Amino acid sequence: MVELKTDTSIDAMHAAGQVVGRALTAVRDTADVGVSLLELDEAAHQVLREAGARSPFLGYRPSFAPTPFPAVICASVNDAIVHGIPNGYRLRDGDLVSIDCGAELDGWVGDSAISFVVGRARTADLRLVETAERALAAGIEAAVVGNRIGDIAHAIGTVCRTAGYGIPDGFGGHGVGRRMHEDPGVPNEGRPGRGLRLRHGMALAIEPMLVGGGTDGYHAAPDGWTLRTNDGSRAAHVEHTVAITEAGPRILTARREGASL
Repeated sequence: MVELKTDTSIDAMHAAGQVVGRALTAVRDTADVGVSLLELDEAAHQVLREAGARSPFLGYRPSFAPTPFPAVICASVNDAIVHGIPNGYRLRDGDLVSIDCGAELDGWVGDSAISFVVGRARTADLRLVETAERALAAGIEAAVVGNRIGDIAHAIGTVCRTAGYGIPDGFGGHGVGRRMHEDPGVPNEGRPGRGLRLRHGMALAIEPMLVGGGTDGYHAAPDGWTLRTNDGSRAAHVEHTVAITEAGPRILTARREGASL
């Protein structure tokens, strides 16, 4: 069931989204060669604590997970697509890092993700991240009243496939609100004009995931959480929480006031 949010509720989600934006900025500012993934997690956690926000990631355990998630961010490095668990791994020059973070504030959730390269970047990695950001922008542009979920999926998939990248099957965005995962699902590939019609008050986490090698295959790591590419190629993951409004899509997790991505 899809819950339509009031304008007041959307404003409350925006407040939660701004906490997420600050947490991701803190992570990006902390990330450097030699810094551990646990240190990145603590940087985000400190922002949440200062804001009086709760992490919807910490302790989360969906049906597929062998254990509750132990951190406030997902930290996925190089061939890890999503759901990487922060650990003692220290970042190396040229690592491609994807960070996913959420915050619950006053009962409302924001959810967002960024990808970036630490140190000297390979051209291929910069292109992968840039394409992921373009796919996210295309998906957001399609998130307007009267369109359908398939229009968002088609916009994302077209950017990814045209650039020659793979799209992990079965993973994509979702509704968000009082809970981190709500209806509807938002695939990263699909047919335009299909699926649920978009209405004022819907809130969606739109999140392209791209596989650099061009294949769609992935597998679960031994930790039961991390998804890795089958061919060892690198991956990128970006995300924003977006409200569907009569005035157009409203990004609730922008990393500075007024920013688009």
